[in-house]
Amino acid sequence: MSFQIALRKKASALTALVTAAAIALTPFSAAHAQAKGPPVLRDTETEQLLREYTRPILRAAGLEKQNIQMVILNDSSFNAFVADGRRIFVNYGAILQSETPNQIIGVLAHETGHLAGGHLSKLREQLAAAQTQMIIAMLLGAGAIAAGSTQRSSAGNNGLANAGAAAISAPQEVIRRSLLSYQRQQEENADRAGVKFLTATQQSPKGMYETFKRFTSESLFAARGADPYLQSHPMPAERVAALQDFASSSPYWNKKDDPALQLRHDMVRAKISAFMERPETVYRRYPLSNDSMPARYARAISTYLHGDLRSALTQIDALIQVQPNNPYFYEVRGQALLESGKPAEAIPALRKAVALSNNSPLIEMLLGQALVGTDNKAYTDDAVRILRAAVAREPEAVLGYSQLAMAYGRKGDYAEADLASAQAAYLRGDNKTARELATRAKTRFAVGTPGWVKADDIVAAKPPRN
Repeated sequence: MSFQIALRKKASALTALVTAAAIALTPFSAAHAQAKGPPVLRDTETEQLLREYTRPILRAAGLEKQNIQMVILNDSSFNAFVADGRRIFVNYGAILQSETPNQIIGVLAHETGHLAGGHLSKLREQLAAAQTQMIIAMLLGAGAIAAGSTQRSSAGNNGLANAGAAAISAPQEVIRRSLLSYQRQQEENADRAGVKFLTATQQSPKGMYETFKRFTSESLFAARGADPYLQSHPMPAERVAALQDFASSSPYWNKKDDPALQLRHDMVRAKISAFMERPETVYRRYPLSNDSMPARYARAISTYLHGDLRSALTQIDALIQVQPNNPYFYEVRGQALLESGKPAEAIPALRKAVALSNNSPLIEMLLGQALVGTDNKAYTDDAVRILRAAVAREPEAVLGYSQLAMAYGRKGDYAEADLASAQAAYLRGDNKTARELATRAKTRFAVGTPGWVKADDIVAAKPPRN
């Protein structure tokens, strides 16, 4: 399912705050904290590559068994961050702008440093302590203001009231600087931990250094005249200099990426460009004079996205001839046909993609959508089987449940159709519709059956707090 957009539920206020522990030189934009959460991009090829990038690093950090997930955000800026101790968030722009695998791997190593250091939980402790200090300061200051007000009314003296106001503002500023200083130290520690993990996995830390250095000039311009004690990240020049000092001592400093891995990285960057950028931008990046596989991949995808299905299929088939066992070429072929209103023709390519991808659940959902889209009842049981297997491994995928609901409806199994529709609505954040559908589903299931229990869970679920 090539770059389909999903919606995550809204993160808590604390999660939004701690996203300042980001690799980018500007924090995660609050504009993404929409009512239903930041838009998430799902793509099997890209996610698989990121998992392969992070697996050895997580192993070196002792986090291999923590089931850390990679989440790609629909944002073109260069950013990556951790927010909940379970996931590493990466903007698609960070992947697109990383010219080598080592550069994005360095970013992921830094974020793993935050996870391994327990920085989120420690930051929560610091925030809790700061909140307590602020409350005490405000109470003391408010008491002084009240006392000053009483004295002023009787003696015309407002000195104590002014002192009370100062007692409120001064501690808050000290506490804020203390928190920022603590966060800067976390960033420095994450840099060092990232280099340690890269060295332990015999990878170069040069990519991390190159990435940080690339943004130094514009960050220095933005930070010119800034108070270094008010920065949540170390001042760029100091940070890059410190990073170079200890990273360049790695015995793997000059180690190059494997050419096969570089090709896979370039293919993913080409796919991201094709799906996320305007066609003229894609053709500037990958002109017709460029006959490389990534360039041909980008142009084929862009061609189908902008209406020329016949030409796109010709280009995709030429790619398949070069790499007949590449599941993602068949996936793109199937998606192009499906989105062009030809679901029956999409089925063979998507079946091949599922088989070659070791039954990727996202591609299974796309196949299920094609089977349902044919309106051929002979495919209904197959669609239900495939979609049930897919949502069992991807339980937060809205597409899987919505297509499953349609398949069950075609079978006349309205209890399961209502339940699947309720699950899709719940994942979209539409709790009202989810409860209504789940309530109806309960009336169709026998009391106490697995379907009835699942429906009852949705009815009883409380919306997540903001």
